[in-house]
Amino acid sequence: MTDDRLIVALDVPNAHAALEMTQQIGDAVNFYKIGLGMLTTGGLALANELIQEHDKRVFLDMKLFDIAATVESAVRGLAQFDLDFLTVHGDPHVVNAAKQGAAGSNLKIFGVTILTSLDRADLDNCLLQPGDIKDLVITRAAKAFEAGADGVIASPQEAALIRALPEAEGRLIVTPGVRPAGAALGDQKRVATPYDAINDGADHIVVGRPIWTATSPAQAAKDIIASLPKT
Repeated sequence: MTDDRLIVALDVPNAHAALEMTQQIGDAVNFYKIGLGMLTTGGLALANELIQEHDKRVFLDMKLFDIAATVESAVRGLAQFDLDFLTVHGDPHVVNAAKQGAAGSNLKIFGVTILTSLDRADLDNCLLQPGDIKDLVITRAAKAFEAGADGVIASPQEAALIRALPEAEGRLIVTPGVRPAGAALGDQKRVATPYDAINDGADHIVVGRPIWTATSPAQAAKDIIASLPKT
């Protein structure tokens, strides 16, 4: 039986390779993430095929950021694809515009807090506000919720703090930067195990490399699902 708390990131070179990966994984996984890197190599066509022909759920990770009118227009177009989740930057004006674009559809809008590949030194280089990174994530999450976000994207290290926010009531938390015990960290800096991420308040975890680089991606997915807290 699949468990939709696990979302597999299809961060492979192109849509053809991604479709092959979903076929290798088979019925072990029902929910997939398609990111910006695949947009120019058939990502939207892949999303449509997974939804319409394979009855899968799709999280489109675009991290949209632009003026409000452009974001609203882009989201209105994407809402036609029967997607489950879409990411935008967690700035309130972006979230609000995305919600307007998604109006009338079932598309859920997620605000990105701070990328899990960044640490405080990276934020300093970007000239972003000083302060502890967890505090900044919590503040951005609260503002995204206030702007109407259905959920937020944050590292598993901040999941419990976000879940404790009054604004988080009834909202979703998705955590990338999840690695099974012993797995290589890759470009992630703020990580946790699948069990800990869910236990700390995440509704969904996103896992990529540890699954699609495994000898048996299907078994790797099953092992991760088996490690999650029981519902």
